[in-house]
Amino acid sequence: MDFYYMPGSAPCRAVQMTAAAVGADLNLKFLNLMAGEHMKPEFTKINPQHVIPTLVDGDFALWESRAVCVYLIEKFGKEELFPKCPKARAVINQRLYFDMGTLYQKFADYYYPQLFAKAPADPEKFKAMETAMGFFNTFLDGSKYAAGDSLTVADISLVATVSTYDAAGFDLTKYPNVNKWFQLCKSTVPGYDINQAGIDEFKKFFD
Repeated sequence: MDFYYMPGSAPCRAVQMTAAAVGADLNLKFLNLMAGEHMKPEFTKINPQHVIPTLVDGDFALWESRAVCVYLIEKFGKEELFPKCPKARAVINQRLYFDMGTLYQKFADYYYPQLFAKAPADPEKFKAMETAMGFFNTFLDGSKYAAGDSLTVADISLVATVSTYDAAGFDLTKYPNVNKWFQLCKSTVPGYDINQAGIDEFKKFFD
């Protein structure tokens, strides 16, 4: 399977960790967004939305990292990462949508204008980021992992985001449940070394 990505991207790292968890081999195809490679006709033909990560499995192309993660889990039969129980799956989906629409989005809203448009920091957007992390801290009350007592795809996606917060210097110690969970995920999420290598690349944007 071809995988179009940038190593510093949290969504891309989530897919790579999921691939490691299910034993999927990815043919890595680096796409330099800064150089506009995602706008080339050969890529927009594959993905008209021209975003990464993008997975190509034969004649099937898929993007949006959380959809790709679930696809890999179902394709390779790793049900323990996305159980079929409707209630368990509903909680996992809630966490995934929270990651996409709230936790990761608030990070992007605050940091990306500074990194890529040289805009000044917006304190209100920082507060929104803190609020989002506070929600996640509450979700983890009495829970070992993001969606219960077992590692799921929700943890894989969320740890890519939370590790990016950490790399940006966001103080996770103010959120004890999150910090405890984060330390656990570092040692239990398959492919975390891939995530760490991507984090090291992402940090270069702050240099």
